[in-house]
Amino acid sequence: MDTSATRDSGEPGGDVPAGSSRETPRRFSRDQLFILISAASMNLGSMMAYSILGPFFPKEAENKGASNTMIGVLFGCYALFEFLASLIFGKYLVHIGAKFMFIAGMFISGGVTIIFGVMDQLPDGPIFIAMCFLVRVIDAIGFGASITASSSILTKAFPNNVATVLGSLEVFSGLGLVVGPPLGGFLYQSFGYEIPFISLGCIVLLMIPLNMCILPSYDSDPSEHSFWKLVTLPKVGLVAFVLISLSSCFGFLDPILSLFVLGKFNLPAGYVGLVFLGLALSYTVSSPLFGLLSDKMPHLRKWLLVFGNLITAVCFLLLGPAPVLHIKSQLWLLVLILVVNGISAGMSIIPTFPEVLSCAYENGFEEGLSTMGLVSGLTSAMWSVGAFIGPMLGGFLYEKLGFEWAAAIQGLWPLISGLAMGLFYLLEDSRKRSKPPNTMGSAEEQAALLPGEV
Repeated sequence: MDTSATRDSGEPGGDVPAGSSRETPRRFSRDQLFILISAASMNLGSMMAYSILGPFFPKEAENKGASNTMIGVLFGCYALFEFLASLIFGKYLVHIGAKFMFIAGMFISGGVTIIFGVMDQLPDGPIFIAMCFLVRVIDAIGFGASITASSSILTKAFPNNVATVLGSLEVFSGLGLVVGPPLGGFLYQSFGYEIPFISLGCIVLLMIPLNMCILPSYDSDPSEHSFWKLVTLPKVGLVAFVLISLSSCFGFLDPILSLFVLGKFNLPAGYVGLVFLGLALSYTVSSPLFGLLSDKMPHLRKWLLVFGNLITAVCFLLLGPAPVLHIKSQLWLLVLILVVNGISAGMSIIPTFPEVLSCAYENGFEEGLSTMGLVSGLTSAMWSVGAFIGPMLGGFLYEKLGFEWAAAIQGLWPLISGLAMGLFYLLEDSRKRSKPPNTMGSAEEQAALLPGEV
């Protein structure tokens, strides 16, 4: 493992003086290991709790008087309020405290998951819908707090291995998304509505004492900079657009891919989840690899981001496939495209956080937890914007144009963002090459050349 993250004495395990990196032990310190365990437990538990609703809640809500539109709003409001929470918590991370925010977010998420398990006891109609909406909003706020604090703590603990660590932890996020629906479906089928929510909520709550004991605390001064200054940097604005386009692609698939597969290939409902595994597993496996590559070869990071977007655009063109291609839709082709899409998503998503962070530092943002909170909040918020837009736009396009054209139009998002990002990087490289070299030289060189001048 690369332990360049421990070079500074201010980092966990960083008791080696700055400048003596050659003597740094080639393994994680105890604090760094504990931070990884905490973040992994949060990713796994929260993603399982988030994804458990998919297999059975829509049908239950329909039986309680909720329309399909209202069910879509219940799912979509999560992303909207996570967006708002991420911006606020990212701004005030230093004031609240990263550790407290992390643990409080987990407590809220676990608690409301348990509360969701008793929603079937409420009267049908508006009361049920209103309470589900309220609990879902509170859950989104708790998750927004935890994920913002987690990303900031990880960046503080692993400043030179950000992409590697974040990419590796995506394994646990992906595992939660993969395990959550079948586990929830099994518990629902075996024990009824309450048990899936109560079980997972208790698992999340049981992680809190562990994290209280092992997660270190960080102190930092508040930043003088703002989200507005960060997002108005040209590169950061483009990366934000990339995040929105990619998350909207993921959100696009959630409500309508299963409908397309059921209608097109006449698969049993139980097999539809296996189709989604192609996307989830390939993203989960590829993310750590692209994270490692992004840290080891940072000059390739920008091109991973660009080509990942372009490949994603091609994948959405072939998902249907688009009618203009005159390719027959086949199940094996759909699964193959989803696998490639998962890999391209890892290629383009993982470099976004270190790109925004390095851009912030290059533009005068001070190094510290405060800036990391701003970056973490911004990236989480932009992801939530796409997660909110994707399902609504996808449902509208699917209803009006059918899946084939809807997927092709959705693919325009990553195509435009990839081309814009690539053009920006080409112009940036061109400006750097055209900048005249510093012919004056350093003060020492001038002193050597002109020893008689003061």
